[in-house]
Amino acid sequence: MGQAKERIIMGIDPGTNIMGFGVIRVTGRTMSFVAMDELDLRRLGDPFLKLKRIFEATTRLIDTYLPDEIALEAPFYGKNVQSMLKLGRAQGVAMSAALARQIPITEYLPKKVKMAITGNGNASKEQVAGMLAQLLRYKDLPKHLDSTDALGIAVCHFFNSSRAGAVSESYSGWEAFVRKNPDRVR
Repeated sequence: MGQAKERIIMGIDPGTNIMGFGVIRVTGRTMSFVAMDELDLRRLGDPFLKLKRIFEATTRLIDTYLPDEIALEAPFYGKNVQSMLKLGRAQGVAMSAALARQIPITEYLPKKVKMAITGNGNASKEQVAGMLAQLLRYKDLPKHLDSTDALGIAVCHFFNSSRAGAVSESYSGWEAFVRKNPDRVR
């Protein structure tokens, strides 16, 4: 009997203050915890330096964990336009790092992640972190919950990757992105 195929899924919760990441290993239908951490960017005042660090950190994480797929938190619409713009830039930079390495990207809305992990789309970050600790059997909760958010995004992708039509958007490289988004490219 052949060995079950293994794949690595990295979840990223991009932000200009704290960027969380989480990595799981999937063997067959079983997932296991690999790593989670966060990049603290709060001491950097220059917004462009923050974006550079996000790109460098994402590239370094990709080179370290060699993910087969990356799942990101999709942009959501809030009341503060400046915050949305900053978040969108952080997401774009993380996406660029993955696309440069030809790694498929999938985006998930925060409510979808919460629903996949807890069964409640309005769950708190603490509820998501607690459920992930049970699912993946890790003990130490991180200082901030951005890394558990990212881990939740990876787990949501695992839960949804076997279901047809589960993803919101998925790209395998720049050409695929341009093909699916001609209106977003000049």
